[in-house]
Amino acid sequence: MATPYCQSCGMPLAKDEKGGATLSDGTISAEYCSYCMENGKFYYTGDDVKEYQKLVVNGMVKNGWSRPIAWIFTRQIPRLKRWKK
Repeated sequence: MATPYCQSCGMPLAKDEKGGATLSDGTISAEYCSYCMENGKFYYTGDDVKEYQKLVVNGMVKNGWSRPIAWIFTRQIPRLKRWKK
């Protein structure tokens, strides 16, 4: 069953223009967006969730979001599947 949000960045998967990330076998992921993963590999390969949140906020600001709103949208990132320890 598909999750409604990317389990890496929290973006609604319905907003992904590519329909989701591609897995290593070329199929579309039901858990991750194309901004986070391609060919089964994450673009951000680190494990520092705070650093990743900053990257996502900066990307959203670059795309026209205000910084406070972007910060609010990224607050849930540590609770997503990819980041749970």
